[in-house]
Amino acid sequence: MHLLHLFDLSLVARADEPALEWAGATYTFGELEARSNRVAHALAARGLVAGDRLCVYLANRIELIDLYLACVKLGVLFVPINILYREREIAHITGDAEPRATFTADELPALYAEAERQSTTRPSTPLDRDTPAAIVYTSGTTGASKGAILTHGNFVVNAVNLTTLWQITARDRFLLALPLFHIHALGNGLHTWLASGCRMRLLERFDHRIAIDEFLDFAPTLFFGVPTVYVRLLETTPEVARTIGARMRLFVSGSAPLPAQTLEDFRARFGHTILERYGMTETFMNCSNPYAGERRAGTVGVPLPGVATRIEDGELLVRGPNVFAGYWRRPEATAAAFTSDGFFRTGDLATVSSDGYVTLLGRRSDLIISGGFNIYPREIEELLLEQAGVREAAVCARPDALRGEVPAAYLVGDFDPDALERVCREQLASFKVPRAFVRVDAIPRTALGKVQKHLLAADAK
Repeated sequence: MHLLHLFDLSLVARADEPALEWAGATYTFGELEARSNRVAHALAARGLVAGDRLCVYLANRIELIDLYLACVKLGVLFVPINILYREREIAHITGDAEPRATFTADELPALYAEAERQSTTRPSTPLDRDTPAAIVYTSGTTGASKGAILTHGNFVVNAVNLTTLWQITARDRFLLALPLFHIHALGNGLHTWLASGCRMRLLERFDHRIAIDEFLDFAPTLFFGVPTVYVRLLETTPEVARTIGARMRLFVSGSAPLPAQTLEDFRARFGHTILERYGMTETFMNCSNPYAGERRAGTVGVPLPGVATRIEDGELLVRGPNVFAGYWRRPEATAAAFTSDGFFRTGDLATVSSDGYVTLLGRRSDLIISGGFNIYPREIEELLLEQAGVREAAVCARPDALRGEVPAAYLVGDFDPDALERVCREQLASFKVPRAFVRVDAIPRTALGKVQKHLLAADAK
């Protein structure tokens, strides 16, 4: 089974039904089918063929959905780029993926002028479950961003699991405000929408200043968010929260640990227990708290159907049809990521209760998760060490009430903190910019020279 088999449950079988609300307009599934077919033919006319890569640097918009569907229909690998990335980060991804084309907002008018002249008939391309559908880049502990190859089969099994277990149907009204360049919105949001045939309102981004108005106007029954979003929603007045909660069926949280206190506060204010789940770019969803059953605070629930887990030296390992095909053009990194019997090393430390609930204890790596975005310190450290006067640099997490964690830089040398901040803002995504540049006499290290970041992190608290 490939993705078009899944998508046709909506694009074909529900062609006349409302599918998407975007920028004040409503589109049917049939209109989305026709739009993406035209775009697919326009891309083919530009020379794109199965196996090529197409990079997309776009904020949420209907054209991003058109491009994704067009890529699926052509067998072209879709490569989304974080819209917050700057030239340094974008250049690495485009250099590594070697796309046939890259689209930003500036390139869309010309493409759509060509697409308007194209056929609405779907192009025919041989596809199967092992056909790569996307390459989504995720940073590694060395600081080098790696592309995870995600197949049609990976996407399909994830969508089928989530629509079934979370009981998503065509009756749902889905409000999606997460960025489609992230696997949370792309792999979970877009695919459960198309698999279920529900009605979706897409927002360019989550803006807490207008989010409540969107909830009240659209009256969603389904919402996916990250912990930062739920912290913001807790600012809602009790009366409005009860109105929203009365219409809602399910709130889901992921991409970062959900504090137990946030879950309890949200339940008290909105009348709903947030369903927390756990996944990764390389594996889609691994675990989920149950839709019907105990949603246990502090845990990520139980393994999904088809997903096998085990704990090895404290680390959670997973295996199943949800796990990616490997890292793009990095055979050594791929080999290192798997055990000899095919389990993927998640890098997360975990325990499992007697009744199967998984609790994440922390990360084996130095990963910082800030508002649902992954930050790897090495990338920031390398940039800081390029600057005059910086002799040593270590970046670690500092607790933050809104975003969960933010990066803080500890530096040895003679430097101007304001100048370092300017450089970081010019060359890194905003969420990667350290919130503090702390001058220290020495970076704590072990006898073998390894930086003891836990000591710096302890000072940060």
